[in-house]
Amino acid sequence: MVGTHEFLEDERNQDVLVYVNGQLFPRNEAKISVFDSAFLVGDGFWESFRLHNGKLAFVDQHLARLKANAKALDYDLGMSPEQIVEEVYKTVRANHMTSESVHIRLMITRGTKRSPSQDPRASVGGPTIVIIAEYKAPRRQSDEGINLFTVHVRRGRPDVQDPKLHTHSKLNCVLSCIQATKAGANEALMLDPHGFVSTCNSTNFFIVRNKQVWTSTGQYCLNGITRGNIIELCRRNQITLYEKNFSLYEVYSADEAFVTGTFGGVAYVSVVDGRIIGDGRMGPITKYVRELYASLLDEECPAETKLD
Repeated sequence: MVGTHEFLEDERNQDVLVYVNGQLFPRNEAKISVFDSAFLVGDGFWESFRLHNGKLAFVDQHLARLKANAKALDYDLGMSPEQIVEEVYKTVRANHMTSESVHIRLMITRGTKRSPSQDPRASVGGPTIVIIAEYKAPRRQSDEGINLFTVHVRRGRPDVQDPKLHTHSKLNCVLSCIQATKAGANEALMLDPHGFVSTCNSTNFFIVRNKQVWTSTGQYCLNGITRGNIIELCRRNQITLYEKNFSLYEVYSADEAFVTGTFGGVAYVSVVDGRIIGDGRMGPITKYVRELYASLLDEECPAETKLD
């Protein structure tokens, strides 16, 4: 089985231009300082975008999350959200990208420091902004399920490190990914501080029981854009949905399960901790939700959309 973030290698990515602070560089020449805040102390945050029919999908929602992170982390971005979007499109246009198999990572750090220090006041010269656009098509086929493994690493409380922050400091997710991989799974399922199911290390998690869709309360998981859209789609299409606490007991005995994310969209889960979910195949509710999401993508980014 193939994970949600595994992608097909594309030779065109060797020649992509990478945006660094307003300039475009060949991939092997794109660099930032060893004194950069993100390298020294993980002081940075990021946003991902999916190009669909030549347009950034759900861009307003992604920018709202970016602005919230910048505010929470006390960053001065030095440009408006509209200017940031234009810089992303500038990078896409420079790479002549128009296909929907394009994934974009926007990374913002507090900038270069005078000397190694965690103190934000040691940063000079404004933020570092990097944009990497790559050709990325998922390796996972639509009829392939994913295998999850519940790890010992918990999602943190907001008073430790708020899990809604989209920061570069993701060591808990990295450790979760390592544990799941060593257990032979594709991705980690993570519990909240109280032992309830929260999220996966890089996607959001849903189950289906008795034709009802359940997901966590959202208190301890990243507020995923795709997650939010799936919740809204269910409510709009008369699919009963609950954001609630539930345990692994309800997961193991679920009829269906699926995960969501910007890159992979909607992917069904076939196994959790060695337990086959349902009959191990994509269930009817998951299939319907995935079709609704595909339609929403086309509605958000109509085929006639062209880059300037």
